[in-house]
Amino acid sequence: QVQLVESGGGLVQAGGSLRLSCAASGSAVSIGALGWYRQAPGKQRELVAAISSGGSTDYADSVKGRFTISRDNTKNMVTLQMNSLKPEDTAVYYCKWWTYYRDYWGQGTQVTVSS
Repeated sequence: QVQLVESGGGLVQAGGSLRLSCAASGSAVSIGALGWYRQAPGKQRELVAAISSGGSTDYADSVKGRFTISRDNTKNMVTLQMNSLKPEDTAVYYCKWWTYYRDYWGQGTQVTVSS
């Protein structure tokens, strides 16, 4: 089993930055992919960024060039650096760990970007 705890959300003005962190615990953390999803009110949850166990990354088109995902396998942590934030980035952000066989989610952290 993998447990995920997010931190770093909050309120920021448009154009500002936030850094989200997700601490993962469990013996299998390093073999799975890690990523960040978000869900805005009335919208479906969507992938924001993902990073494989080998370090390959993938981003939603809407955040490319603004967000950066990274992971530290020695600390079992994944981080999402968010720059040039826009009001449309407002959502609850969730950390996710997954392999082919199963996945786990964190509890979510609120990010609010004011205009």
